[in-house]
Amino acid sequence: MEASAYGQVSPAVPSWLNKGDNAWQMIASILVATQSMPGLVILYASIVKKKWAVNSAFMALYAFAAVLICWVLLCYRMAFGDELLPFWGKGAPALGQKYLIAQARIPESTHTHEDGTRETVAPLYPMATLVYFQFTFAAITLILLAGSVLGRMNIKAWMAFVPLWLIFSYTVGAFSLWGGGFLYHWGVIDYSGGYVIHLSSGIAGLTAAYWVGPRLKTDRERFPPNNVLLMLAGAGLLWMGWSGFNGGAPYAANIDASMAMLNTNVCAATSLLVWTSLDVVYFGKPSVIGAVQGMMTGLVCITPGAGLVQSWAAIVMGILSGSIPWVSMMILHKKFALLQKVDDTLGVFHTHAVAGLLGGLLTGLLAEPELCDLILQVNTRGAFYGGNGGVQFLKQMVAALFVIGWNIVSTTLILLFIRLFIPLRMPEEQLAIGDDAVHGEEAYALWGDGEKYDPSKHGRITSLFGEETTQSPYVNGARGVTINL
Repeated sequence: MEASAYGQVSPAVPSWLNKGDNAWQMIASILVATQSMPGLVILYASIVKKKWAVNSAFMALYAFAAVLICWVLLCYRMAFGDELLPFWGKGAPALGQKYLIAQARIPESTHTHEDGTRETVAPLYPMATLVYFQFTFAAITLILLAGSVLGRMNIKAWMAFVPLWLIFSYTVGAFSLWGGGFLYHWGVIDYSGGYVIHLSSGIAGLTAAYWVGPRLKTDRERFPPNNVLLMLAGAGLLWMGWSGFNGGAPYAANIDASMAMLNTNVCAATSLLVWTSLDVVYFGKPSVIGAVQGMMTGLVCITPGAGLVQSWAAIVMGILSGSIPWVSMMILHKKFALLQKVDDTLGVFHTHAVAGLLGGLLTGLLAEPELCDLILQVNTRGAFYGGNGGVQFLKQMVAALFVIGWNIVSTTLILLFIRLFIPLRMPEEQLAIGDDAVHGEEAYALWGDGEKYDPSKHGRITSLFGEETTQSPYVNGARGVTINL
């Protein structure tokens, strides 16, 4: 018998499996995972001051691993399982063989079309593929949030915060907007996470920065990247991985995925150029860090409408995402006492909360009716196209307010609870020294930048050239090499 591409030819290839969709979804998952590991690990390690490189990278590394275990043990089904509350699913493990090899299905997504037919989101690949794909989104949300508290948050408090925030904050937004919750059925548009991921991480990050407290005064005043070229490598992985981020959102290798991928890159490029141009006009020279920020705001802004807007609209969104967050970060930030008081290390509020909110509202204006019909469960359009578009814009605003409110409250309660047992901020001695005090490790074999020399800890070894160096980096921790000039 001749094998068919889509017919059942073995138990591993059931009749419902679309091999192309499954292959693309797994590739998209890998692309999104690569944004976090190693993308944001590299970006965080290099964009911060040298003495915080290891700590910043480790916060991202830990979050990636911790989220995965929490995801399969409980949180996937809280976000995409059966309804417990209109904004929350019933938690349960996603580990059973029968569950994972069955066709993917989001049970609470069942909706009725205008012609009376009912439909449930059921991609043509196994549940295991969907579980992992959605994990990569949950992981990057926590890692983006970490950018607000780099350089001072107690690592033990962070280790407690990650699972608690995933359970009590992320799953609520994901279920409400994607998993069949009340915002999903109301018709709010969040194509690939402008609200679920970016608005959430930006607002929660700012809230966490408030409760954790600021960095040392010396770090706030001078916090140069320790490796700009490596920072660009991390940013490049982030940009390229975004094709899987938005291209995987339709759950299929279809034409809407193609539109999303093109629009994602068009908007990011436009935003980068606009941000860089503003830097030149305002500061007299282009900034590499500024270019990365512009790239980021463009990617964030297009995310809630990537497959739903025309490509000319992606350019418009890029122009606005390269300018409005620039103004909020460079000008308005200095005029608001609260924003100056709260130490948001990497400006996650501006690059993710402002840009994510902007993207969600612009989607409510620019969502094109035919593109909406390709993927959305209800017929809708942006306000720019008339009809019910005005109502859609109002829905986008209400959903944003819900996400903002929930993240402020949940993040605050979680951190106040953790504070009862673990200090949220590092002790002053650790803040002064950095990685060497927190982890007993350093990013580079260079002396200084907060490190205190201790002969009993570092030891004295004479090199071939008669210079004093430390002992092997594999003895008592990776300490690096010290040359006594």
